[in-house]
Amino acid sequence: MSVSLKECVKGHVDNIAPYSPGKPIEILEQQLGIKNALKFASNENPLGPSPLAIKAIRESTHLWNRYPDSTSFFLRQRLSEQFGLSMDQFVIGNGSNELIELVCHLFLGPGDEAVVGHPSFPMFKIAIDLMGAKSVMVPLKDHRFDLGAMGRAVSPRTKIVFVCNPNNPTGTIVTEPEVQEFMRTLPESVIVVFDEAYHEYVQHKQYPDSLRYLKEGRLVVTLRTFSKVYALAGLRVGYGISSEEMIALINRVRMPFNVSCVGQVAALASLDDKSQLSRSVKVNSEGMAFFERELSAMGLGTVKSEANFFLVDLKMDGRTACDELERRGLIVRSMGPFGLPGSFVRIAMGTQRENERLVEGLKEVLGGRKPKKGKGPSRKDHVEIP
Repeated sequence: MSVSLKECVKGHVDNIAPYSPGKPIEILEQQLGIKNALKFASNENPLGPSPLAIKAIRESTHLWNRYPDSTSFFLRQRLSEQFGLSMDQFVIGNGSNELIELVCHLFLGPGDEAVVGHPSFPMFKIAIDLMGAKSVMVPLKDHRFDLGAMGRAVSPRTKIVFVCNPNNPTGTIVTEPEVQEFMRTLPESVIVVFDEAYHEYVQHKQYPDSLRYLKEGRLVVTLRTFSKVYALAGLRVGYGISSEEMIALINRVRMPFNVSCVGQVAALASLDDKSQLSRSVKVNSEGMAFFERELSAMGLGTVKSEANFFLVDLKMDGRTACDELERRGLIVRSMGPFGLPGSFVRIAMGTQRENERLVEGLKEVLGGRKPKKGKGPSRKDHVEIP
């Protein structure tokens, strides 16, 4: 071939580092020849989907030979009732990832800038860079978004500011007073994207209401998801809330049939199961308290998190720790690739028995002990769906 493919691709694409997801359980088990591995790396809900969602999926098989409703009409209708907003203020995405990319498609191009805290969800930078725009990365302060510094980083070229709240991978939030001051000083021409994927887990009394600014007429897009507390990560359903004008623009660049009929019916049914939502939040809170006690006893501290995961400094090489835990069938996330010190790892909540098994593994790794023999408890024992 006389012409290299690399010469044909857009120049800025060459500098994009692809997203690195957490290792799937099945691949680890195959690689190491083990069984009953547990995953704490991807901030998933260990309880699994609502029984109502599972029932809805089973009853949707007659739809599978048809294209899904491209407008997600019934899901948007249900969300509009829940939030007291117009249906036309909602857009459903193939996860909130797709919506991040669509907003960038609309407003960013070469010469434009977008501001985001660092470290944060890698898809912000990937989507910005994909448009040929400049990612202005503002370091976190005490593991939290520094809204003051982010405001000062805004320039005449800034089109979007991304605020991940709670932030991934730190689990921290910015508070209502901080957001109020930030919005007061921010130029009204700048679009603020509030990514609130972990919204339902937050317990802090000063967690801000981002929809308030939408109602005030500001250029705001709030993103939520069914991947986390609703446990539908594998079905890829997220949603955005904004003005009717903004949603109409997003729909211009959104591909048709982007959310499957299975995802739509499962998400719709999940909204009706308040008990499963409450139970997921309760299990998460109990898990957080358990890890705080256990890790404190081990001489380790965690970053205060309002999400379903936390950061911990293991005081050893994080990649080595992850490898050693994987030998024990325990998958956690090294934070070196996120730009944090190499001794940090991110751990998502499991059920109580799963959490206990991880603590045992951490004690072995930090103590330099070899893995215990045996396969460990069956994964079926840890999925507690009533």
